Amino acid sequence: MNDLLTFLKEEKEARRRGGLYHKTQVKLDYNSNRIEGSKLTEEQTRYIFETRTIGFKDQDAVPVDDIIETSNHFIAFDYLLDTIDGPLSNGIIKEFHRILKTGTSDAVNKWFNVGEWKRTPNEVEGVETALPQNVEDEMDKLGYWYKSLYKVVFEDIIEYHYRFGKIHPFQDGNGRVGRLIMFRECLKNNIVPFIIDDDHKQFYYRGLREFGRVRGYLIDICLSEQDIYAEWVNYFYGERLHGKDD
Repeated sequence: MNDLLTFLKEEKEARRRGGLYHKTQVKLDYNSNRIEGSKLTEEQTRYIFETRTIGFKDQDAVPVDDIIETSNHFIAFDYLLDTIDGPLSNGIIKEFHRILKTGTSDAVNKWFNVGEWKRTPNEVEGVETALPQNVEDEMDKLGYWYKSLYKVVFEDIIEYHYRFGKIHPFQDGNGRVGRLIMFRECLKNNIVPFIIDDDHKQFYYRGLREFGRVRGYLIDICLSEQDIYAEWVNYFYGERLHGKDD
């Protein structure tokens, strides 16, 4: 996967269209935002990425925040690649959030605290999360656990995602930040990354709900999505990964 990271960075710098970097940006952005309720279609997401403009003929209007957050997600993914050589930190996590929420309607609300931990308590599907005054300590504990692992494996990244979601450190945007972290840490630890497809979000949500009792549900859906991404990698880079670089 070190080669995969190199290829993605090369395509990013070249702004190459039609490759895996392009596909990953569109698919990750579309599905991660769609899971959180964005009304943008995949074609609209691709159009924004390719043109950095808006011009949807004969299509339903979409909220301005959906468009802003879509554009911001592309920037966040580039930031992911640019900072991947460093360890995961609270600073990087906060920057993901700042990038994603900059320019949105949430950003004008002082209580929202863009790029910083939440200021008011929140719940996820009626389940309590960490109180604002405890978030810093809980995130430090999570980071300490993660850094203490001798070797990070696939299941560790999934567990981190679950524990991050239980803390829910931001007022909103936790899911998108959490999925960026999963993708980053897979790449960083030579593990095939993956994208949770919006069509599979109910299995994903079930996995998150049940993880504390049955870890297999979340792990299985992530493995299934990983198989799909592995097929993309083989299609775009198969010969290069097998030493047949043209």
